[in-house]
Amino acid sequence: MAKPRIAFFDFAGCEGDQLQIANLEERLLDILDHVEVVSFREVATGHSDDYDVAFVEGSITRPEDEVRLKEIRKNAKVLVALGACAAIGGINCLKNFIAENVYREEVYGSSARWFPTYAARPLKSVVKVDAEVPGCPIDASEFARITKELLLGRAPWIPDFPVCVECKQAGNVCRYEMGRMCLGIITRAGCGAACVSQGAHCWGCRGLVPGANLDAARIVMDRPGTSRKAIQDLLRFFLGDTGAAL
Repeated sequence: MAKPRIAFFDFAGCEGDQLQIANLEERLLDILDHVEVVSFREVATGHSDDYDVAFVEGSITRPEDEVRLKEIRKNAKVLVALGACAAIGGINCLKNFIAENVYREEVYGSSARWFPTYAARPLKSVVKVDAEVPGCPIDASEFARITKELLLGRAPWIPDFPVCVECKQAGNVCRYEMGRMCLGIITRAGCGAACVSQGAHCWGCRGLVPGANLDAARIVMDRPGTSRKAIQDLLRFFLGDTGAAL
């Protein structure tokens, strides 16, 4: 029986999620035993438009991106949003809170008129997305698990509880007890509370947990010494396209 053919594509983004996959090393070889990679610019030359599963990284920011993404969707039986930019718009959505003429001139200078671009959007705003691998960057082990589930014809499972649960499991002191802000209260788990466990706070890169209570989260974050702008800036950093930042 022929192996499923998979391909990797990228739009506006850093390609860090594909690098995470390349860094799987031996575990990647295990996956490759069961699939045929026909396009993966990060690690190999060659390309084919004949594929079954398309992993797509990056957000949509230009008219030509839409055309290309729709073609990928047309060719793929399964389309997977790879990483925060593809799944929720990610950091690229910071530009959406700035006037178009301002960010175009900031990036392209006097040549701005030659580079059409618009507000950054996740893939699902343009085409049907069958599955997501969340995070910035993605968790390589989660990618391997989701890929195996797809190959077995299963709907991939992604945790439906907040990062707070993983923080408790890891024995972390709550950032709010330390007088700091953290988006773990509304962010989908699955990262093992990686940022908090390293002394930082949760930035929300995995997107909102289903049923997130944003009003309650804002009340929790709105503490003495914390400005409204600081709360808004944190919410906008990754969650700009989700409505959480409004």
